[in-house]
Amino acid sequence: MKLSVKGLALSMGILWGVCLFLWTLLVALLGLEWGSSMLQLFVGFYPWFDITVGGAFIGLVAGFIDGAIGGALLAWLYNKFAK
Repeated sequence: MKLSVKGLALSMGILWGVCLFLWTLLVALLGLEWGSSMLQLFVGFYPWFDITVGGAFIGLVAGFIDGAIGGALLAWLYNKFAK
């Protein structure tokens, strides 16, 4: 059985982008303490990302790209080794 590289890339991109978007919105709008320290780590990984409403949209795009690349690599590696 082979994995669809395109399908897993899109799925992981959407999942990670939406998660990062919603997580940032919750922390930025509600001032939740439990997520702000972890999001500070992502500020160093994603350029222009910040824990604001505008930063949530940047996180959505950056998270989609990052998740899509990771999903594509995962599916490609799985297909190479699962023969």
